[in-house]
Amino acid sequence: MTCVSSVEGVKTKTRIRRAAEGQWLNVAIVVVTAILFAVAWPTLQLTHQVSPPIQPFVAALATFPFLLIRSNPALAWAVSAISALVIPRVFALQDGYDYPWQVVHILVMLALLAAVSMRAAIPVVGVAWISTVLLFLADTPGTNGRGWAVGLTAIVVFGLLIRWLVLSRRQLAQQEELSELERTRRTILEEKARIARDLHDVVAHHMSMVVVQAQSAPYRIAGMSDETRAEFESIGAAGRAALNEVRGLLGVLRSDGQVAEHAPQPGVQQISELLEGSRRAGIPVSWHTDGDPRHVSESVGLVMYRILQESLANTARHAAGAAVEVTIAYETPIASVSIVNGPPRRSLVSALTRHESTGGNGIIGMRERAQAVGGVLTTHLHDNGGFEVHAEFPVASA
Repeated sequence: MTCVSSVEGVKTKTRIRRAAEGQWLNVAIVVVTAILFAVAWPTLQLTHQVSPPIQPFVAALATFPFLLIRSNPALAWAVSAISALVIPRVFALQDGYDYPWQVVHILVMLALLAAVSMRAAIPVVGVAWISTVLLFLADTPGTNGRGWAVGLTAIVVFGLLIRWLVLSRRQLAQQEELSELERTRRTILEEKARIARDLHDVVAHHMSMVVVQAQSAPYRIAGMSDETRAEFESIGAAGRAALNEVRGLLGVLRSDGQVAEHAPQPGVQQISELLEGSRRAGIPVSWHTDGDPRHVSESVGLVMYRILQESLANTARHAAGAAVEVTIAYETPIASVSIVNGPPRRSLVSALTRHESTGGNGIIGMRERAQAVGGVLTTHLHDNGGFEVHAEFPVASA
């Protein structure tokens, strides 16, 4: 929903900008047409023998087609050309005036021909060009028609060049708009990927601990009544249902091409708390550390914490009751963490896994986190059913 709204926002801004530009152009066209009409009407008596009641209509035929120069230039040119063909044949010229049309009418025809060459279909451009050239050759006095033919051809060629230039710039603008939309989509996908990782690393881990404690309580605590066992079983069932819903949400949020982002919170200082909490949750975990954790950068420390957190959660889900050995080396220039668990205890496997489903994102997320800081993560299944996760990182992340 966020992605769709962002994309629509970019498109809406573009439409509003184009609509505002179009309104100003329409106002300018109306103003120019009014000025042309104001010039054509009083000067018509100087060029043609037209009775005063008819003068505004003839002036309108010469100038009003300009109103359509933006909306329908081909129709506007057709009206102007037909009026240019009719006017000199119906109304005689005044003595001393040689051209068959008013100067305003000529300017309107030239502007409309240029608009047709820039916006109309190419066949229409050809028809307009040839017809206008023939009209000027037929009606202009003396040899002026040849000069007009050259000028009209130059106008058409110039209009086509402008047309192709505008088309190329429009295509470039469309590509820039598509690039902006793609950047918006990519940013949102990266945010979704970060949310997916955080949900998996934080929520799924702690909920797994709740399920482990609830399901293993009857085996760890002696003398438990049936009512208490049922209560713990209910807690475990609710935890498993919530875990399945979280995994479904992760399936929606995760996407290809994720880019890792690192939260500033947990790091190497919180690893001991994580291990102690896992031991209190019933996981038989032991650990050994070497080196000075102060040499490890915050980003590497966060990745080490998340990998250890996910590995312990996986052990609780898939190897219930198995002993876990954790080895952490804060060495220079390479830091490492190893999590090795033995085979699960058979007495707990059926109780803890009969309702479990695997989400399939844990190891993938750990490997992505390791790669994000320039590290490498490997996994190995032992012959006795145990499992090992080993990761190495540069002390200062790339």
